[in-house]
Order: sequence, then structure tokens, then C-alpha cells
Amino acid sequence: MRVLTGIQASGKLHIGNFFGAMKPMIELQEENELFTFIANYHSLTTSKDAQTLRQYTLDAAVDYLSMGLDPTKTTFWIQSDMPQVLELYWILSKFTPMGLLERAHSYKDKVAKGIAANHALFSYPVLMAADILILDSEIVPVGKDQIQHLEMTRDIAIKFNNEYGEIFTLPEYRVAEEMATIPGIDGEKMSKSYGNTIELFMEEKPLQKQCNKIVTDSTPLGEPLDPESCNVFALAALFLDNEEKEALRERYRSGKEGYGHFKKHLKGLIWDEFAEAREKRAYYLNHMDEVRDILDHGAQKAQKIANAKMERVREAVGLL
Repeated sequence: MRVLTGIQASGKLHIGNFFGAMKPMIELQEENELFTFIANYHSLTTSKDAQTLRQYTLDAAVDYLSMGLDPTKTTFWIQSDMPQVLELYWILSKFTPMGLLERAHSYKDKVAKGIAANHALFSYPVLMAADILILDSEIVPVGKDQIQHLEMTRDIAIKFNNEYGEIFTLPEYRVAEEMATIPGIDGEKMSKSYGNTIELFMEEKPLQKQCNKIVTDSTPLGEPLDPESCNVFALAALFLDNEEKEALRERYRSGKEGYGHFKKHLKGLIWDEFAEAREKRAYYLNHMDEVRDILDHGAQKAQKIANAKMERVREAVGLL
């Protein structure tokens, strides 16, 4: 199966990125034809500083490789290195009703959170559709908040195919239900846009400080705690198997430990989980030419597929 996944270069990667996208992606590359890109065009909806966007883009590439992306198994590139997607984005706009975009939950949520309302943010689902359709993607792993965008992609592709024939593959989404929403330090969905993340590669002391900021209730030390309503437990559970999760639940219910103990425990889980990745990251940061070569090779491979698709699209709509 051809699988496509991407992530915005809009800030340092965090635990939500890892469990929501990176970990499933790394697993998918073993048995699928995996395509992964760094979505720096999409990142322009929130980025205001050119140098920061460039740095975030390279940081994302290094982090993906450090976490286990294998460029011999996965086609890996930067979105802006495949400009054909912008041409398709414009063409698909003709097949995108305004009402479809006006119903987008993600747009409404981001504007409600204070992100500036502009055309790029509003038409984000059309560019996402172009990313997916230009490569004949069959499966697109997403979080629950992105399911609607996949449904929009299918709607747009169906309208185009109805007019010009079966040019686009209709993609299916895949959601890991248990990983659908990763809480941030405030209990809301972990997101760079909301500033509530725990970054993957923090130094040890700042990592502990960030864990200490996780919002908990006011249950005093010495009383049983409820693990199921605790943001600290929800994050720690991501790193544990079933037996370990049950043991942690018992510690919560015993009343012998407070939230401070569990925040320290969470920091240890995070630090140990990414120990090997930190070593790989140090290597890639000292070999950036190798990183750029990997991205260039991936872009060339993806462009071959994109060019073939765009030839069919141009011919269909009448572009010379």
C-alpha cells in the first residue's frame, strides 16, 4: 500500500508528534511504500520569520531521521521541493465548494484559539488534498481532528473524477484510536499552536521543569489519586505496556505518592525512551550534508510521480 504522512515545520517536535505521527510512520515503513514530507508550505499559515521556518524545517528532518525513519525504505522530502503540488492546489480549488471549507472544524478551532484568519489557513484542506492526490496515496494516517480533511480530499477527488475520468485515487484515512488525542501540559490537545507541548529533545532539567507544569487537580498528598482523570498519567501511559500501566494505576490509588512523584516518573520515562534517538540526532547535526542529500533524493523520487500525475491533470483540464 502507498502511505503518505507529513508534519508541519512550525516548531520543535513534541511527544504528540511522536505518538500521533512519527511512531506509527516508523512502523508503517516496514511493510508499505511510505512517503513522508515536511510540510513547510502548510507551516506558512502560522510562521512569520523566514530564518525560523528554515531552521524548523531542517530540525524536523534531523528529528525524523533520529527517531528511526529509514531513507532506504521511505521517500522523504521537503514539501517546497515539489512545487507541482501548488499547481494542483490551484486546479483543485475549482472543485472545492466554499461551503465545504466553511464547515472545516480545524479552521474554526484555530481561529478561536487566536490564530489569524487568512486565505492560507482557510484553504489549508485544498493544499492537503493536493499533497495526497498528486502521489496516488492510498492510506493517510491522521489524528481524529484531521479525518474531516481526508473526507474533503475524497469529495474534491470525486468531483474531479466525475468530470474528467478516474484520474485520482481515493485515499482512506487510518486513525490509531488510542493515540488519537495526546494531552498537552494544560490538558488540551498537545499542539505547537497552543504552546502546551513537551519537546522530544529537551535537556534533562528543562524537561523536568516542563513536566512539573502539567495541570493536575488539588488532591492533597496522602489521599488516593484518580489516574483516569490525570494528565500526567495519560502521558506516562503512552510509554507503558498494559502491565506497567496497571502498576502505575495502583500507585495512584494507594495515596502514598503525590503528583510531584508522578511528574518525576514521567520525566524519567521520556528521558529513557529517547536516549538512542538523542545519540542519532547528535550524529546528524554534525553531518547536515548527509541530511540534505537524503532530502534531495527523496524529492527527486516524489517529483517523478508528481510530474506523471500532473501531465494527466493538465491534459484533462486543457492546460498547455
